[in-house]
Amino acid sequence: MSSELSAGAGRRTESALRLVWVYPDLLSTYGDRGNLLILAHRATARQIPVEPVEVRSDQRLPEQADIYLLGGGEDGAQALAAQRLNADGALHRAVDVGSVVFAVCAGYQLLGASFYAKDTQHAGLGLLDLRSDRGPTRAVGELAGSVDPRLGLPTLTGFENHGGRTHLGPAVYPLARVTAGVGNDGTSEGAYRGRVLGTYCHGPALARNPALADLLLRWATGADSLPPLDETWTDKLRRERLASVAG
Repeated sequence: MSSELSAGAGRRTESALRLVWVYPDLLSTYGDRGNLLILAHRATARQIPVEPVEVRSDQRLPEQADIYLLGGGEDGAQALAAQRLNADGALHRAVDVGSVVFAVCAGYQLLGASFYAKDTQHAGLGLLDLRSDRGPTRAVGELAGSVDPRLGLPTLTGFENHGGRTHLGPAVYPLARVTAGVGNDGTSEGAYRGRVLGTYCHGPALARNPALADLLLRWATGADSLPPLDETWTDKLRRERLASVAG
């Protein structure tokens, strides 16, 4: 966890888990801010001190944080976010020293080498070996998939609403194999490499996938395991949503 913070971001004790919501003024659709709330709740419930930080696109991104969160956004906002994050460079430096990144939809696309916004190709951040372009139809509806066994997670569930298709390169792993919906291309969904992970799942994703939230927390804290929490309501939500696409 972070021992100090970059200039202009204040200071926090080294025991606090620092969660950075990246550009909420540009990347925050379909309840994606809920991912920040879920991580903060699940950490606090385990007596892990948390410092949630929201950094707008006209501010410098702190280089020293534990988890960076990027949400979905419209084309123009996505292109502007990529431009400013590339110019800033802080997210790249954070990844280089082991920070966790969790990105959804437009945020996921801009982690790759390139993406399309307003029918124009834009440079991504190059943090994952993937590229995104336009699909023949818009993918809207429930999304589910069997998660890569190496991650040790149950079935992924979420809601997708995107016009893009994402193509993975050899240096990245698919997060899941699609069982319902489209995801990247109708076959795979999301991608990860190291501690950088992206998905098309809204919902918010971490509300519908608490085990994924805990994976991010374990990556950030270095813990092999976390104390269990009461999952009565999250299990009910998951059963309902997975039943909607069963069969």
